[in-house]
Amino acid sequence: MEPCPRLRQPQGGKHGQSQRQEPGDSCVTGHSRLATAKKEQSSWALENVRFVHQDVAALDVENAFDCITAFDSIHGQARPRQVLKNIARALRPGGDFLMVDIQASSNLEENIDHPLAPAFYAISMFHCMTVSLAHDGEGLGTMWGEQKARELLAEAGFRSVDVKHIADDIQNSYYVSRT
Repeated sequence: MEPCPRLRQPQGGKHGQSQRQEPGDSCVTGHSRLATAKKEQSSWALENVRFVHQDVAALDVENAFDCITAFDSIHGQARPRQVLKNIARALRPGGDFLMVDIQASSNLEENIDHPLAPAFYAISMFHCMTVSLAHDGEGLGTMWGEQKARELLAEAGFRSVDVKHIADDIQNSYYVSRT
């Protein structure tokens, strides 16, 4: 088994993927996107890259990757703790995990001045938390925040977590975690 292409494929550019969660799945990537990724891989003659459809909550590999990425996806998982543990286990010693997620605090009162907070809380209630809770999940939601993210990353086995911000990006925090 291998990680989800969403956790390994670069975002942005002409083939960047949007995040999508469907009931019952910890990771969903449209088959047409998978076909596009495989076609581009072939055209570039990349032999060290594979794209697969994989539920990361069920991922069972060890020391297989140098770097794994997740874009705006961990907070909507039914089993985010298991997903993060599986990612940490799949990384080689010293491997890096780049997680991009919503820039927020885990404490409601610290988000009052965030201009996007009302929209993020609405998205959380009507999608992220709903999908997770519908599958007896943890229901973290979009606004799980930096404190909770750090807690779960440490619990999963990441020995260092560095959170970065980009000046003009008020939406995202960039977590660079190392096993």
